[in-house]
Amino acid sequence: MSGPYERFPFMLTVLDTLPAHFLDTPARELHRLLPGPTLIHLPGRRQPPLFVSVLLHGNEDSGVVALQSVLRTYAGRPLPRALSILVGNVAAAAEGLRRLDDQPDYNRVWPGGEAYAGSRECAAMGEVHRMMQARGVFASIDVHNNTGINPHYCVVNRLDQAVLHLALLFSRTVVWFRGLAGTQTTAFSPFCPALTVECGKPGKSTNEEHAARFIEACLHLATFPVHAVRGDDIDLYHTVATVRVPTAVSFGFGDARADVDFDPQLDHMNFRQLDPGTVFGRTQLELPIDVRDESGCDIAHEFFACGGGTIRLRRAATPAMLTLDARVVRQDCLCYLMERLPLPRHEKAARELCASL
Repeated sequence: MSGPYERFPFMLTVLDTLPAHFLDTPARELHRLLPGPTLIHLPGRRQPPLFVSVLLHGNEDSGVVALQSVLRTYAGRPLPRALSILVGNVAAAAEGLRRLDDQPDYNRVWPGGEAYAGSRECAAMGEVHRMMQARGVFASIDVHNNTGINPHYCVVNRLDQAVLHLALLFSRTVVWFRGLAGTQTTAFSPFCPALTVECGKPGKSTNEEHAARFIEACLHLATFPVHAVRGDDIDLYHTVATVRVPTAVSFGFGDARADVDFDPQLDHMNFRQLDPGTVFGRTQLELPIDVRDESGCDIAHEFFACGGGTIRLRRAATPAMLTLDARVVRQDCLCYLMERLPLPRHEKAARELCASL
């Protein structure tokens, strides 16, 4: 019997109209309408199009629900702006998973990444990237959910004013991350304002409604404001490290038998500034976590220490995306560590800050 992925022959489908029943089909059932990743171009009163990607992770469906809500509002009427939609990993969505075990992460296969170069997923997203760059893109929005407790926030790769104004339409909490190679936002940032919006946990109506309001606002945006974003209007963070658990290390959340027994309420620490000495978990191993900066350098001993059977922070940090979902930890990471940043007052200062960090 074929595995779940083999049920979905891989291809990039390109459409110029919504498939029948798209607006009423839950994310887990979209595989019945779409054979795989699908790019849908819809006309609108303004050009160039807004680009929105959803379901790059199959268990993160708030973007699908939000788009369906917005599009139902415009049934029989033209959209304020042309809209191009990428519906991503419908195979994983059918199983309610981030990705299937034999799949790459759909948010690591975009141009610029090397981990999956030559894969059919990489070829498909490269074609989406090429087609959208040729059409021109007003702005790019990649909609995601978290599995842990997090506020609504945006992730940006650049600190230019257009991106920051776009982010503030969604949340005053903005994370500057110079980007993982192969992510959608990193791939689109060089040629249009691009950001990732993190909408909290999936399946929550308030999160879906917030995402819908944001997409609606972006469709109505004619131009980006020319005035600078005020520092008082934004809470800006910089991602300084990614924390992972090595494959050979077992872990749990309240499981004393594991190599690492993390605090079972670890995700309550998200977006809280933690003091040195904060305990993440218990272990008898020397230092059983992997911590890398944005350049990929090992900085585990800079941030963590193990002694007396505990894993503790060595320096103050603010975590994001801490999760209690062991599968997500294995497929992605345990969390990111951040620091607060003052907002640069002008574009030159932003460029100098980016170059100095």
